[in-house]
Amino acid sequence: MTEKIRGAVAALLTNRELVINRGSEHGVTKGMKFAVLNRQGIHISDPETDEDLGSVDVPKVIVEATRVDSKLTVARTFNKRRRNLGGSYPVGALGALFEPARWVEEWETLRTDQKPQIKELPETDSYVKTGDPVVEVRDDDYVVDR
Repeated sequence: MTEKIRGAVAALLTNRELVINRGSEHGVTKGMKFAVLNRQGIHISDPETDEDLGSVDVPKVIVEATRVDSKLTVARTFNKRRRNLGGSYPVGALGALFEPARWVEEWETLRTDQKPQIKELPETDSYVKTGDPVVEVRDDDYVVDR
């Protein structure tokens, strides 16, 4: 099996898009998925011996390559989240006393506060930062549970 492609976040473009410093000359193809990782991961020590066991990569978000140039890749979030905008009861429940639930689907973004999308995303508003490491995702090896 070939080595996974590793690189770093080179720039933040929008609430959903970032640039990775790897492209087709590194083996990246459109549709590939990448995990943006916490820079330090989680350090693990053996609870019985206190021996250093190493560290574990912790993904911040998974993105998908949407445009691949020779030396860079534009990738964007692809997961949707379902959110209730108000109300707490199914339609028809308890008559007209309570507001029915109003569910919407929203794209996952890079924003720390998940505000509606704007054209440009200042790095201060993102939990993904320039320089964060990225690694190719194969199968479900970096499933982000939200």
